[in-house]
Amino acid sequence: MDPDHAGRELGLDRAELESAVASLTELGLLRPEVDDPDRLRPVDPDLVAAVVTTSMESAIRSQKAELHDIREQFAGLRGHYLESLSRLPVGFEIIPGPQEVRAALTLASQECTQEMLTSQPGGNRVPEVLREALPRDTAMLARSVRIRTLYHHTARFNGPSQAYVATLSARGAEYRTRHELFGRLIVFDRKLAFIPERGDTWGAVVIREPSIVSYLCDVFEQEWTQATPFSDAATDGLELVAKDIDRTILRLLTAGMKDATIARRIGMSLRTARKHIADIMEELGAESRFQAGVLAAQQGLLDEEPLHAASAD
Repeated sequence: MDPDHAGRELGLDRAELESAVASLTELGLLRPEVDDPDRLRPVDPDLVAAVVTTSMESAIRSQKAELHDIREQFAGLRGHYLESLSRLPVGFEIIPGPQEVRAALTLASQECTQEMLTSQPGGNRVPEVLREALPRDTAMLARSVRIRTLYHHTARFNGPSQAYVATLSARGAEYRTRHELFGRLIVFDRKLAFIPERGDTWGAVVIREPSIVSYLCDVFEQEWTQATPFSDAATDGLELVAKDIDRTILRLLTAGMKDATIARRIGMSLRTARKHIADIMEELGAESRFQAGVLAAQQGLLDEEPLHAASAD
């Protein structure tokens, strides 16, 4: 076909047509006729794709085989590792960094068969962390593993936490909140517990010692029976949730706790906690923390009923 005529048919100028022909020829979708090299013929795209992807598929199969061999080698070592841990006088292990901690949690969740208990302090969970946990928790629920999680009341104000809880609650997970929590904890099958490493290292301490794991489970159960079923703040009434949080701040102020400690205990940022404290003292007309506690007690603000109580299991 005449190039100018072909260009008009396709709506391309001469340069665009030549560029398109060159690209298609390079990809193998156009080939010269054997008896007339100046004449191009189209080639079945499926045949071209099969040729192009053959080497890629071969490389992928090779990498999969290599990955399988590596996993088999490390799986063989894991049995010796667990056996060595069983001979130690105390079942503790330090995992130093966040990547190693995430890998350990993923492995523990895959091996979990009955129950996972979690205490997650803080009101604002990072969306990336929630996205990472979603497939892990969903897989456990699909295996009929019971999941129970404790949050701070402040999580009721956090959109990502609300969405995450709604999604997994529909699949059988259970969530409750408390104005205060004892700290971060994850327990699998009442045999394996993870607690934070001391300091800001983002590491974890893994506990397998049965008596200590059992004790941590008892602490969780005490908090669980006193906690409130999770619902967003708007459902319970923003004012009611806010009053419960302010009442907790008042109690901690009265106990003489510092701002940083109060923020950590109720799952708020230090800046937000200080704003709450300032607002409470201004509302009470208090000039000191001690005076705020006295005025709050006189007005009965420390004796009000908290959010609706949860039924004991």
